[in-house]
Amino acid sequence: MHNRRDFVKGAAAAAATVAVPGLAQAQAAGETVRVGLLTVKTGPLASGGIDMERALQMYLAERSNMLAGRKVQLVVADTGGVPANAKAKTQELVELNKVNVLIGPLAAFEALAIDDYLREHKVPTLSVAAAEDMTQRKPNPWFVRATSTSAQCAHVMADHCAKDLKYKRMVVIADDIAYGQEMNAGFQRVFEENGGKVVQKMFPPLTAPDYGSFLAQLKTNADAIFLGFAGSNGFRFIRQFNEYGLRGKMTIVGGMTAIDESVLRNMGDEALGIETACWYSAELANPINAKFAPAFRKQFGYDPGFYAAATYTNGAVLEAAMKAVNGNIASKDAFMAALRKTDVQTARGPVKFDEYGNVVGDVYIRRVVRKDGRLVNAVEKTYPGVSQFWKYSPKDFLANPVYSRDWPPAKNLEN
Repeated sequence: MHNRRDFVKGAAAAAATVAVPGLAQAQAAGETVRVGLLTVKTGPLASGGIDMERALQMYLAERSNMLAGRKVQLVVADTGGVPANAKAKTQELVELNKVNVLIGPLAAFEALAIDDYLREHKVPTLSVAAAEDMTQRKPNPWFVRATSTSAQCAHVMADHCAKDLKYKRMVVIADDIAYGQEMNAGFQRVFEENGGKVVQKMFPPLTAPDYGSFLAQLKTNADAIFLGFAGSNGFRFIRQFNEYGLRGKMTIVGGMTAIDESVLRNMGDEALGIETACWYSAELANPINAKFAPAFRKQFGYDPGFYAAATYTNGAVLEAAMKAVNGNIASKDAFMAALRKTDVQTARGPVKFDEYGNVVGDVYIRRVVRKDGRLVNAVEKTYPGVSQFWKYSPKDFLANPVYSRDWPPAKNLEN
């Protein structure tokens, strides 16, 4: 674990020895491996960012801060969810703190902001963020993602809405950031290709003080609304949805972070029955999660969700790759190759990567139920081995523009 005093002392010591900017050069075996965590501890994304830090600290503590025979030092940076801060903090971690590998950042727009820097300085990065093109049309060779792209789980939810729930008309709403735009676009594509119609699309600002103006124009004659929110915004939207008297007038479904466990603990009966699609649930019964989720809940008083599972999973991926290179993480090319060849069991289930560095893994349809007096995301259905390309060929998928507010075109919007 890494408290603030240690961080300041470590940063000062590192600053005293820095001669030339750039990633740490070859280390002798046995030297401490420095892992940088880019997270968010202030602003609307903070609930998830705090969970990222807690779960990674837990993973390392369970192993006495040793991976593949090497001592590990965690250095944590708070970006505040601001792209310029993400770049500055990345530079600080790499050039001042001499980290060997990065975990994070949280948000897609942060990942896009540091993309060029990661390439230039050859920084091995295990992403939490979902920025589509960093594993698609513009793959970053120093980047792997064990969570999912923005749309990877949205494809699944759209398939479920069209085929299982038989919805015909839907509204989509998401934060007006890359993550929300890409998620809604992937949902729209698969839903409409299966005969449905997206009749309204809305994109509130990430820091919207309230959703009143959006709720006032909501088309309640649709079957359901898909929420593509991150952090605590899904919780805030649902609360105001109910305050506006809309509960029961249309069904709510959500993407992977709309009703994350990090905010579900603050919700009540209004969350019951809401379905979401995600690559993780604290209710997963695999042996690793059967230990992780109760241990996290015991330590912090609530279930782990997307953000906690993301860094706990990345810890397992990092450890597997370090073992594959016998702890020699300073040989960056070999270490990066090992990362991309990872095939490991984790709290989310099996993790392996496609040729672009993105996970191919299981995705779960979850429903909020009450269990032992608390709300949980119970797993209803598993979609095994889901690719970022869904059921399309990579060639055909990549021939189209990246998902955005404008692609695919919205042909069924109603005034």
